[in-house]
Amino acid sequence: MKKYNILILIISMVFMQVVNAENNNYVIDESHFSLGFMVEHAGYAKTLGMFKKVSGSFNYDKGKNLLSNVEIIIDTSSVFTNHEKRDAHLRSPDFLDVVKFPTMRFIADNNNLNMNPNKVTGELTLLGISKKITLHAVINKIEKYPFGFIKPIVMGVSATASFNRTDFGMDYAVGENGVGNQIDLIIEFEAIKQ
Repeated sequence: MKKYNILILIISMVFMQVVNAENNNYVIDESHFSLGFMVEHAGYAKTLGMFKKVSGSFNYDKGKNLLSNVEIIIDTSSVFTNHEKRDAHLRSPDFLDVVKFPTMRFIADNNNLNMNPNKVTGELTLLGISKKITLHAVINKIEKYPFGFIKPIVMGVSATASFNRTDFGMDYAVGENGVGNQIDLIIEFEAIKQ
């Protein structure tokens, strides 16, 4: 009976290791991450911008197609629209208020991509307010990286999302001849399997 119990224990441990091995941790490659945004400018055209400093990680179980423990941190002071005066205004309390809120975060857990294909739902925290948003995401590829001496496994992802900035208390200049309310996000990144 003792031998039988030990055998069960060993099999269980091996099984757990196999199961856990599927749930891999990925870390964002900061040199291959682009977070862009577009917003209407007085109805004439959309202003394009980006955040230049982003970090984060997540777990992905390829066998179950399950995404979990997602945390993306955006340095709000890294906002860039190719116009210094506008960028300074975006950093001010009128918009991102970067002194008071130096980061913006997206967190998500337990997104089953079989049940909800190409949808990652989580919480965006901006200006200290957290709201649910859904990213429309596509995993482009998970393969050994073709460049360099060390060739890690890399995942490539493309995603988009939209939200209203007034939902987060950012209501400066919203109106017909002002700055648009809807913010469209464009996300492209590579993440390295740990």
